[in-house]
Amino acid sequence: MKPHPRTALVALAVLLGAAGCAKSETEATAGPSEAASAQQQVVQTPAGSSGPTCTLDQFGGTKFDLKTATVGFSQSEKEANPFRIAETKSIKDEAAKLGITDLKVTNAQSQFSKQITDVQQLIAQGVKLLVIAPLNSDGWEPVLQQAAAKKIPIITVDRKINARPCSDYLTFIGSDFYEQGKRAADQMINALGGKGKVAILLGAPGNNVTTERTNGFKDRIKEKAPDIQISFEQTGEFAREKGQQVTEQLIQSNPDINGIYAENDEMALGAVTALKGAGKDPGAIKIVSVDGTRSAVQAIADGWLHAVVESNPRFGPLAFETAQKFLDGQPIPDKVIISDREYDGSNAEASLGEAY
Repeated sequence: MKPHPRTALVALAVLLGAAGCAKSETEATAGPSEAASAQQQVVQTPAGSSGPTCTLDQFGGTKFDLKTATVGFSQSEKEANPFRIAETKSIKDEAAKLGITDLKVTNAQSQFSKQITDVQQLIAQGVKLLVIAPLNSDGWEPVLQQAAAKKIPIITVDRKINARPCSDYLTFIGSDFYEQGKRAADQMINALGGKGKVAILLGAPGNNVTTERTNGFKDRIKEKAPDIQISFEQTGEFAREKGQQVTEQLIQSNPDINGIYAENDEMALGAVTALKGAGKDPGAIKIVSVDGTRSAVQAIADGWLHAVVESNPRFGPLAFETAQKFLDGQPIPDKVIISDREYDGSNAEASLGEAY
């Protein structure tokens, strides 16, 4: 497993005071405390980098006590997806750890109109801080206007919204999705030896995760492996059942496909079900995906997946640390990009306990 650069760990300790997270990811056989540390999100901040920041004074809000404030968390998708389960659990667990007594959690059940209504209701209930996992990147204007009128800081996690940081919202915390796409492409290039036909199971439309994971993958293939042809693309909507359905269609219409890039693990596992149903052997079609769920890492160990690029959903500690730093008057970057590991045949079995 690839350890995080020391500079990234130092950046996390300086920026967010989380020096306790600085454990090596190579400790696959570590005890409970070490394993928990290895699961922690780590900020990916290159040494000497700089960018726009925001302070409480610039934002125009007033300081409040997180422990006694009403805090809202808006989850976007049904929690049948392990990513969403782990994400919500992380928010709840960290709030409890910090002694936050009034955390209100909503779930939009994968309906964008419901998420907008959910957040508007949270604002009406007097939240002082909003943490939002957006379903879509566009369409947030009604919420942003209401939050801005009350100077409510919004932290978005996992997906971005198309708006202005330090004005419409405070900051975004999440992965570099374009880089994830590039890293998935590198794994596919390695699996296929630089040539063959590849299908893409696209994520849900309307959000930056799908767009950037697709563009990163395609750009890297074009740059490094022009003999790999992307011959099929269809949305699997980030869902296992849909990933299975699309793959069943794929192996009928493109029987000579060599690889599948699934833009999340749920679609990849749906693809595995389809391949098993078609009588395919493990590894006959190389599958690369993004997320890092335990089921997907197990599928690597079992030979069905070639590799997985992690997208760490444990946003609780970093979200609340960022909020507290903001309330203490410290500058917050307009985006907080986390570092993600990779799983492949060399580390999957030993790393099962660190997957989610």
